[in-house]
Amino acid sequence: MKLTYLLPLLIVLSTASCSTAQKAQMVPQAEKLTQAEYDALKPEDSESYAYTPTAVTPGFMTAPPSDAVVLFDGKDLSKWHHPKHGYGGRMDQVEKIMKLRATEQSYTDAKWEVKNNSMIVVPRSGAIETKQSFGSCQIHLEWLSPADEGKEGQMYSNSGVIIMGLYEVQVLNSYENATYPNGQAGSIYKQHIPLVNASRPPGEWQTYDIIFNAPEFDVKGELMKPAYITVMHNGVLIQNNVELRGPAIYIGQPYYVAHQEKLPLILQDHGDKVRFRNIWVREL
Repeated sequence: MKLTYLLPLLIVLSTASCSTAQKAQMVPQAEKLTQAEYDALKPEDSESYAYTPTAVTPGFMTAPPSDAVVLFDGKDLSKWHHPKHGYGGRMDQVEKIMKLRATEQSYTDAKWEVKNNSMIVVPRSGAIETKQSFGSCQIHLEWLSPADEGKEGQMYSNSGVIIMGLYEVQVLNSYENATYPNGQAGSIYKQHIPLVNASRPPGEWQTYDIIFNAPEFDVKGELMKPAYITVMHNGVLIQNNVELRGPAIYIGQPYYVAHQEKLPLILQDHGDKVRFRNIWVREL
């Protein structure tokens, strides 16, 4: 059966199972650290080698449905900009940036390159984010890792889809390119290893289809429901309604910080000329 027929069913099942799993659930939180403890953290402390995902052969790509918000159709970057404050690599930075975004956020025009119906990261120009904000949603995008001999690990076509500017699905060349498994393509960065490695070789277009259920907070800012996410990579299920422990951070352990119901989608500039095309979102 074609994936285009399966996706609506997967959306319904993912949403239903998420709703059941979230009822009155409180998740354990990592403890806040002192500044000295934060400064002593090493990124290796949160790398996981629990298992290496088995490689599988991926399927095909899809087109936007009629009710989608099209964020990039190959023509221009009119629905994107560079934020002054983007995202953080550890929880103290996340909390600081969230406060700054609320008080002194500003924007400049997106400077990534548009060529051959795709957008290309301009290294060191900065991350770009959507002008529109989203909460729970379905996301589709296609991306390409350019072949680049001599690069390996996290330095080979690194980028990320950062939902709400906090929760990242990793973009990386993970075709015969070893790295820590909870940091490879399709991982919920530093939190969940993909079920399998569905990566295509560098130079070939790949797809992500993501179902994201946003976290919910009460009026006091206490977590009522954690975020859940399902990811299809090239038509292959790699994240099955997994529960997020908080923002996807590079160093340390995450915990939830109360935030708005809707926030922008960010695409990361990690210094590599990763390409994106056919990006759309359906609000849930």
